[in-house]
Amino acid sequence: MTRRIIAASALAVVVAAGASGAWAETLKLSHQWSEGDVRHQVAQMVADEVKAANVDLEIQIFPNQTLFKAREQYTPLSRGQLDMTIFPLSYAGGQQPAYNLTLMPGLVKNHDHAARLSASPFMDKIEEIMGGDDVKTLVHGYLAGGFGSNKGCITKPADVQGVTIRAAGKSFEEMLAGAGASISSMASSEIYSALQTGVLDATNTSSESFLSYRLYEQLKCYTPAGETALWFMYQPLLINKTTFDELTPEQQTALTDASAKAEAWYLDKAKEGDAVTTKAFADAGVEIAEMTQADFDAWRELAKETSYPAFAGSVDGGQDLLDMALSVE
Repeated sequence: MTRRIIAASALAVVVAAGASGAWAETLKLSHQWSEGDVRHQVAQMVADEVKAANVDLEIQIFPNQTLFKAREQYTPLSRGQLDMTIFPLSYAGGQQPAYNLTLMPGLVKNHDHAARLSASPFMDKIEEIMGGDDVKTLVHGYLAGGFGSNKGCITKPADVQGVTIRAAGKSFEEMLAGAGASISSMASSEIYSALQTGVLDATNTSSESFLSYRLYEQLKCYTPAGETALWFMYQPLLINKTTFDELTPEQQTALTDASAKAEAWYLDKAKEGDAVTTKAFADAGVEIAEMTQADFDAWRELAKETSYPAFAGSVDGGQDLLDMALSVE
C-alpha cells in the first residue's frame, strides 16, 4: 500500500512538471550585440513566439558575446556545442571561403534586392555549404552600412588613401587595400575602443552597429547607406541542423513559424535602420557625407579589379557562385 502511494506521488510530480513546462527543451542562442540592437530583437522575437506556442521549447539568449566571442560562434555551432546564433556569415569566411560573397562590394543594390538574393538559387548554394557543416538558416537578413571616419569624409576610393580602416570582410578589405588603405581586422564590437585609442582612423559596418555601439561618440564624419549603399552584409539567424532535426514536429513548426514572422520584421527594420542611424549621427553633431552614383560606380569598378577576381580565383567554383549572385535582378 505504501509503495503504491509513493509511486502515485512520483507520477503526479512527473505529470505536474510536464504540465508546467519545467522539463521543456532549452536551446542556447549566442550573439555579440546589446539587447537594444535589432539583431537581438530578432532573436528575442523568435524566442517569445516559440514560448507562446507552448510546445515545451524555450530559447535562452546570451547577448553581448557572453557565451562566445563575436567571431568564434560558427565553429561551436557546427559542432553542436551551441544551438543557435545570429551571426554575420562572412565572419566564417576563413572556414568557408564561399561565405565571403555574403559581404561583397556593390553586389546588393538595396534592401528589397537583398531579400530577393536571400530567396535565390545563390542562397540555396550557400545553404548547401552550411548544411555540410551541420548548420541551417532560420531567418535570412541583410543589413546595409556605410563609412565612418576621423580623417576626412569617405565617399570615393581616393578618400581612403593612407587611412587605417576596419572593413569586416575579406572582399571589402581587398577593395579598400586596392584604394591604398591600411586594413585592421576586428569584430564590430571592438570598433569603438579601436577608434578611441587611435588604432583605427575609419570603419565600415552596418547602420545598426554604428548606432548600437554609439560610434557617433568617436567619429567626425559619417557616410550613410542612403540610395547608393555599397556595403550590405548577410546576418542570418542560424541553428545547428542536428539540433533542429531532433526537435519534435510541433517544436520545428513553432520555430519555423516564429522565424518567418521575424524575417519579415527584420526586413522592415533594416529599411528603417539607415535613416534612424543617420539622424542619430546628425543629432550628435557628426558631419554627414553623401555618396553619389559616380562615387558608387568608382567603388564598384575598383571591386571588379580587386575583390571579384580575387574571390573567383581563390574559391572552388567561385566564378559560378559570383555569377549566380550577380544574376539576381
